[in-house]
Amino acid sequence: MASDSFIMDDVHPGGKPTARVRWQLLSLLRPYWHLVVLSSVISLAMAGLQLVGPYLVKLTIDRYIAVANVSGVVGMSLLYTGVALLIFLMEFFQGLLIAWVGQQGMRRLRQQLFSHLQHLDVRFFDRNPVGRLLTRITSDVQALNELFSQGVMTVAGDVFLLFAILGLMFYISVPLTLLVLITVPMLMLSGYLFSKYVREAYRQVRSALSHMNAYLQEAIGGIRTIVAYNAQPLVEKRFVELNDTFRAANMQTVFCHAVFLPVVELIGAVAVALIIWYGGLSTLNGSLTIGTVVLFIQYSQRLFQPVKDLSDKFNIYQTAIAAAERLYKLLETKPQIVNSSSGAHRLHNLKHEIRFENVWFAYDDQEWVLKGTSFTIKRGETVAIVGPTGSGKSTIVSLLARFYDVSRGRILVDNIDIRDIDLQSLRRLVTVVSQDVFLFSGSIADNIRLGNSSIPLERVVECARLVNAASFIERLPQGYNYEIRERGATLSVGQKQLLALARALAFDAPVLVLDEATANIDTETERLIQDALDKLLVGRTALIVAHRLSTIQKANRILVVHHGRIVEEGTHEELLKLDGIYKKLYELQFNLSLSPKQSVLR
Repeated sequence: MASDSFIMDDVHPGGKPTARVRWQLLSLLRPYWHLVVLSSVISLAMAGLQLVGPYLVKLTIDRYIAVANVSGVVGMSLLYTGVALLIFLMEFFQGLLIAWVGQQGMRRLRQQLFSHLQHLDVRFFDRNPVGRLLTRITSDVQALNELFSQGVMTVAGDVFLLFAILGLMFYISVPLTLLVLITVPMLMLSGYLFSKYVREAYRQVRSALSHMNAYLQEAIGGIRTIVAYNAQPLVEKRFVELNDTFRAANMQTVFCHAVFLPVVELIGAVAVALIIWYGGLSTLNGSLTIGTVVLFIQYSQRLFQPVKDLSDKFNIYQTAIAAAERLYKLLETKPQIVNSSSGAHRLHNLKHEIRFENVWFAYDDQEWVLKGTSFTIKRGETVAIVGPTGSGKSTIVSLLARFYDVSRGRILVDNIDIRDIDLQSLRRLVTVVSQDVFLFSGSIADNIRLGNSSIPLERVVECARLVNAASFIERLPQGYNYEIRERGATLSVGQKQLLALARALAFDAPVLVLDEATANIDTETERLIQDALDKLLVGRTALIVAHRLSTIQKANRILVVHHGRIVEEGTHEELLKLDGIYKKLYELQFNLSLSPKQSVLR
């Protein structure tokens, strides 16, 4: 089945950033446009004041030092200090302003990203590693933060300073200015070459970083498996490769900077040398004053300073654009599992039945997992699904919860296509308890109610008692306020399953789906969970995917799935009489009469 979800590729083709991306970046600052304007005005004022300092030096040399006027020199020194102090105050205020606006914009962007990820479908997360998604929300957002805090709102001042210096230089001496401008083509060429290579270099850095983060997250998450199989050397070898790739990508950016900045310095030095040569000769013949030559040297240095500043900001811009392209590609990814455009039905209870009609399903154009699957679950009925590993049992659960949409056929709830039911309504109707229970960092109580404040603590305690979880919870330090570590690392598998059942009971969904909920637990815990399930299933419609056949013998019907098809159906006793796959699974599990040469998977 085709999928619109993309595998997130960090390296994009070269080329200029689209106007759309630039507009999206600026839109983050739209609510604060008045502060952006204020910052730009301050930046222009600072640029103007920076022109005053060198001119005060010229006046001091030509008017006061030349005639040994001490009071004049003192007065000009005080004036110069006042200008410098004013620039300092403006720079301080502008820095605070820029930082506040930048942080507000980044807060909006992070919130947009997090909210968007919450509404993407499961298929997207199947195809995009968690570590690379984390890089989007952290490193890429930080790259944009640097753009807004150091680049966007000070560019106006740099551009103004550049043209203002050129204007004053032309006004004072056209020949000297033309000499300085001889170096401009060299500066423009170096800037063009720099921008050409540095953008791709920064893209490579972000790509390498996201791949390394993804692998790091995987390695930490799978540390028990790595240790159990002594796989540390192999894992470390792979990380060394990724780390070397990241280092090499960073060295490309370092090389670009290492070449460009000294080139700008060299071009600036050439300009100063030309001023000293021509200005010195002009001073000797009396056509220029010493103060004018000093002024030109200072202006030429300040002419190249905004050029260097602009190049630094261009680097930040290139990094931010590369990050923005990925971020907005993520934000533009549309969820595939959405409410019907023709209007979604809201269901509050199951009145009649759930029906699978000729359902076919495949993951991403791979081979079919389900092939024409059809069955019905009546209201109040408990239906179990069994079968060999990889037969499609868990896929049926995922389709009923609408984590994925069917490729062919349809699933009906009370004769309404599941795709026409409001998603929130469907997930209030159907609760899934899986084998891999996910517990969040937080208290036991908050994990049972998932932070839903409308579920009181009394209800939490009651649900825990009903599913036999209260006994172990009350033995924990602080009981229901006990803080669970990441993914419930301090709890046993059975304890986590009991909490998952308490959570399902707390949300009180009419349809309960159990996906291998009693796998990987000891016999005593299985007894507790089975007793909890007996209470939980009262008055509910249930679909149970089971590995342990002892847990589903009381089911109204048992469906046997093999190679994506339902091949047997009946009660426990009826299926044993068929002498088919179910009987072989049963005999194999209970070590009965199945010969070692017989195969369940034939």
